[in-house]
Amino acid sequence: MAQEKSADGTSMREENVQPRKPRVLLAASGSVAAIKFGNLCHGFRQWAEVKAVATKSSLKFIDKASLPRDVILYTDEDEWSSWKKLGDEILHIELRKWADMIVIAPLSAHTLGKIADGLCDNLLTCVVRAWDYEKPLFVAPAMNTSMWKNPFTQHHLASIHKLGVQLIPPIAKILACGDFRNFGDGSMAEPSVICSTVVLHLESLRPVEDRGNSLSKTDGDLFESVLHNLH
Repeated sequence: MAQEKSADGTSMREENVQPRKPRVLLAASGSVAAIKFGNLCHGFRQWAEVKAVATKSSLKFIDKASLPRDVILYTDEDEWSSWKKLGDEILHIELRKWADMIVIAPLSAHTLGKIADGLCDNLLTCVVRAWDYEKPLFVAPAMNTSMWKNPFTQHHLASIHKLGVQLIPPIAKILACGDFRNFGDGSMAEPSVICSTVVLHLESLRPVEDRGNSLSKTDGDLFESVLHNLH
């Protein structure tokens, strides 16, 4: 409940204030694992407000019809078409301000390299370049085994680790490319694992006495302590 005073401080009334859910910006870069992006969005949508960003190459694998109806999918075209004149809002800055956290899944080797080197040539990498690293940023890489084990990848992972980016490691399974006799490291973690990893992180930010309550609830002040710690 929020209280409101008059100018002279004598009158007061109460208003119902509904606590909001965490705001998650889900992003996909160019990997075959982007075929699971719809499932990922549905998983996060159960307990969070979700907006989505997709790179041009990831759109080859994303079935837009599989996304929740209330999740907006932004692309590079939206970045350039939304600005008309001086003073207009810039999409990547608005998304940066809106989101409590970013989850990039899948994170391709190419996008990993760009983030590690500070490059920003599309909507996703512009959001990351402008990101406030006091807020969480999770990445779930997906790439061929040879690319995952390449020294460049390890160098890039070390670079983003210094920024506080949290890694959700890939797993070993049958690869879409058929290399390594159809089995090897580098497949993106399952959407359920990605979602649960983020939920557990949020749970760790909450006061001990509040832990164990379901993150799917929307009543009460369930998320307020989490959001306070995120900011």
